[in-house]
Amino acid sequence: MKTKMSRLEKFWVLYDVGNSAFTLLMSTIIPIYYKNMASANGISASDSTAYLSYAISISTLIVAVLGPVLGAVADNKNRKKPLFTFFMMMGVLGCAALAIPRTWILFLAIFVIAKVGFSGSLIFYDSMLVDVTTDERMDEVSSQGYAWGYIGSCVPFVASLGLILGADAIGISGTVAMMIAFFINAAWWVVVTLPLLRNYQQKYYVEAGGTDVRGIFSRLGKVFAEIRDDKKVLWFLAAFFFYIDGVYTIIEMATSYGKDVGISDTSLLMALLLTQVVAFPCAILFGKLTQRFAASKLISVCIGAYFVVAVYALWLDAAWKFWMMATFVGVFQGAIQALSRSYYAKIIPKEKSTEYFGIFDIFGKGASFMGTMLMGISTQIFHTSKAGVIVIASMFVIGFVIFKIQSQTMQRGEKRSLAVSRTWDEFEAETENDYDDYDYGYEDDYEIGDMDFAEERF
Repeated sequence: MKTKMSRLEKFWVLYDVGNSAFTLLMSTIIPIYYKNMASANGISASDSTAYLSYAISISTLIVAVLGPVLGAVADNKNRKKPLFTFFMMMGVLGCAALAIPRTWILFLAIFVIAKVGFSGSLIFYDSMLVDVTTDERMDEVSSQGYAWGYIGSCVPFVASLGLILGADAIGISGTVAMMIAFFINAAWWVVVTLPLLRNYQQKYYVEAGGTDVRGIFSRLGKVFAEIRDDKKVLWFLAAFFFYIDGVYTIIEMATSYGKDVGISDTSLLMALLLTQVVAFPCAILFGKLTQRFAASKLISVCIGAYFVVAVYALWLDAAWKFWMMATFVGVFQGAIQALSRSYYAKIIPKEKSTEYFGIFDIFGKGASFMGTMLMGISTQIFHTSKAGVIVIASMFVIGFVIFKIQSQTMQRGEKRSLAVSRTWDEFEAETENDYDDYDYGYEDDYEIGDMDFAEERF
């Protein structure tokens, strides 16, 4: 099996390197910057956490609603790249614009715009996987994307962190340093994306789909009907909805939660940097493990590990415990996202990949919407972030059970296909032998008899 990545596979991986800078920013500097801004305006810690979760929920809901429609349009010939470029630039410009606001509510508004751009671009980016590689290499290439994304995002993050921590030494304020950090990450994002934009060409597409409103919704209706009838896809999306809920919520709310339980800003930033470093080799490792173990088994292991993380977070009250949790998360974070992406890409029609990934985004981003919203509501009701963690932990349990059902459905389908194939092969072999032994002087009679035999057999 080929192990060396092609040029196009490498260019595709580079977008993970670019957008992951914003992902790391969202889980580290942005929450700290926002919560300090909110605190200066008299907003309590629990309320600021809740407002941030609501902002995340709004952005994910927008993308979840738009995703299938955008996917239906993008699956037409030569539409995927322009739409990808538009949302990518929305995210880049939104990231840079975070340096502008001086009030917490305006900051959250710009954050919503940036996150919509970021999340929207991923719909088209994920669907590009079917165009840049083969089924056999999807697990490894997807894992390489997350792996290099984790380590690559450290470059602008370390630069930003050094600037923020050394602001006094170079004679600038912390606020100015933070503003520059937003520009650094935006520039990194767009620069490393350029090779993909120059070289990507859409390989699979719908030839005659129509781009009018009626045609788009007609196609969406057909896709939803196909998913309803395709149990392996339906059960996977249901499982994904629940378990990725916990994953995304942990990623997006870990820093805010850490501040609520008394972890210092410096400890939070360094711990989350550790997560990126640990995630790099582990994501590659899990990609290699798919050559020996079924992706479904590896995903199950990751779900179980995340449940342990959620339970552990209930006892989080010291920096060293947060560091331990960050290390454990790093082992499984890239793996569960990468394997889920490639697993889904292999069970869907390639020519409708963007439509299907648009729906994939409904379940993924819809889960994130629910998770962050539930965490915000429970935090405000019980006046502690730990109440939300309990809800998140239960999502992993539900997701694990449903994913096991999906795996069993896949196995039964494969067994039925194999049984049908064997039955047909046996029939052909038997009839061929019968024909070889038959008297050629009665060939016409044999053919009639053979057809009758075939009808009786089936």
